[in-house]
Amino acid sequence: MWLLLAFLSAALLGFYDVCKKRSLKDNAVLPVLFLNTIFSSIIFLPFIFLASFAPKVLGNTIFDMPVVGWEVHKFILVKSFIVLSSWIFGYFGMKHLPLTIVGPINATRPVMVLVGAMLIFGERLNLYQWIGVMLAIISFFMLSRSGKKEGIDFAHNKWIVFIILAAITGAISGLYDKYLMKELNPMLVQSWYNVYQVFIMCPIILLLWWPKRKTTTPFRWDWTIILISIFLSAADFAYFYALSYEDSMISIVSMVRRSSVIVSFICGAIFFREKNLKSKAVDLVLVLIGMVFLYIGTR
Repeated sequence: MWLLLAFLSAALLGFYDVCKKRSLKDNAVLPVLFLNTIFSSIIFLPFIFLASFAPKVLGNTIFDMPVVGWEVHKFILVKSFIVLSSWIFGYFGMKHLPLTIVGPINATRPVMVLVGAMLIFGERLNLYQWIGVMLAIISFFMLSRSGKKEGIDFAHNKWIVFIILAAITGAISGLYDKYLMKELNPMLVQSWYNVYQVFIMCPIILLLWWPKRKTTTPFRWDWTIILISIFLSAADFAYFYALSYEDSMISIVSMVRRSSVIVSFICGAIFFREKNLKSKAVDLVLVLIGMVFLYIGTR
């Protein structure tokens, strides 16, 4: 069941990336991210309210969550800082790079999670799973060659560095999620980390964007900003519940979630008219074959 939830999360993440790319086109990054945190919080605030003041309404449902103190909330607050760091890097990188480049780079994130899962949680992969991981690594190096055809030098492009930093902090977040899901309620973590992100973003907006808003890229409203929050919240909901299963493996869940690149790649080709699709498609096929081996190895 946890593997099916991981695949569901992957599909939703693909649409999340597409909406994010659309929202960031010729738009100010930080306000889009700020609104994303606000709308995501609005989705979960009713559940927080009911859990606090009418717990019987959500009792014995997947939306139920306990009321906890600071000794638990401090761990969720750490999660918020980690995720927001990844998002800031990822949003800036997404704005300045083709979606067909960003997607496959993000697809290599689980390799970092794999190393961490083996060192921290003692997870071990079988032959099929190792084949899937190696194919993902190979696809990254092939992607760097595809990027050069568009004038994107992986070694000297700061937006590539931003996407890589987003992948690293995202991998740290994934490992931390596995730790949290061993102890905490999934709905509790997802609800409160979204709320905390709003408060963290407030000084960032006031200090970094507001004073320079007239001299940088102006903010414009786009309805896909709301869709970002909806698809992300649904994707994370499936993801957290996948990790809540005792036999779930964060190395596999993280890898499967990166198959979201299928959706983002197709939409990048159709809606954003991106270039060099044939060479990038080879990279994508390697990722897909890797997903197949991971699925076979997990059954």
